[in-house]
Amino acid sequence: QVDLLESGGGSVEAGGSLSLFCELSGGSPRRRYTIGWFRQAPGKDREFVAGISWTGIRTDYAEYVKGRFTISRDNAKNTARLQMNSLKPEDTAVYYCAANSDFTRDYNYWGQGTQVTVSS
Repeated sequence: QVDLLESGGGSVEAGGSLSLFCELSGGSPRRRYTIGWFRQAPGKDREFVAGISWTGIRTDYAEYVKGRFTISRDNAKNTARLQMNSLKPEDTAVYYCAANSDFTRDYNYWGQGTQVTVSS
């Protein structure tokens, strides 16, 4: 069982920045998990935001966040970070951390989510 705990959500004005954090625990110590971020706005489907491989060498971003969001990780602390800059009202959503054993957009493990609200 892999547990994921998000933190760092909150409210910010358009153009501002927020950092989200994800702490991973449990699972097999031999597994090298890819970590991803997804989001779900009210009335919309959950959508992919960004992903990072175990080594951190490979990253994957949705088009609508490229150049604004940066994903990173610290395997020594079992954490990942999503730095969000130039935030827009349309970035308002519940953000979820996810983990998977492969570098794909198909994830098996999910956190509970953290709210991000961007006001205009």
